[in-house]
Amino acid sequence: MRKFIEQIEDTPIIAAVKDDEGLELSLTTDSSVIFVLYGDVCSLPGIVKKIHDVGKTAMVHIDLINGLSSRDISVDFIKKYTEADGIITTKNALIPHAKEIGLHTILRYFVLDSMALVNIEKQARHGVVQPDFIEILPGVILPSVIQKINSISRVPVIAGGLITTKEEVMNALNNGAIAISSTNQKVWFM
Repeated sequence: MRKFIEQIEDTPIIAAVKDDEGLELSLTTDSSVIFVLYGDVCSLPGIVKKIHDVGKTAMVHIDLINGLSSRDISVDFIKKYTEADGIITTKNALIPHAKEIGLHTILRYFVLDSMALVNIEKQARHGVVQPDFIEILPGVILPSVIQKINSISRVPVIAGGLITTKEEVMNALNNGAIAISSTNQKVWFM
């Protein structure tokens, strides 16, 4: 787990890929972690293999993979048949099983209103098993919100979504995000 955190700290711009073209370009970036936001149960093992072949970590957004459900059996599939390093999910219930079988975990929150902050605080207080990271979207959120999340949760924060400029990257990182994730290919090379 510590190695995973250090890996993200060392390369805090994470390439998030949503198609094969983006995957190929992501393999040439400095990002040591790739977020996989597309695919299906047939194509996913090949996608993960390409990422591993260049020595990068593959984190699969399980909610976005066609053919998978929000059940532990889908987490088992990710581990056994794709050999991905971890999952990204909006489903809190998948985190304990993923950690139990040795996968890294990222719990994604859409911070659209104060209820999202309440949910993050509940997770921090009552969550028996904490994710390795929280990813908050949109990543261009006000600095005070990132700071608030850091004050209510000990889980490191990744900011993702709508980040397009170096200023936005630096704003997130300077205000408490440990990293940013983006599908914007220009951001990958900043």
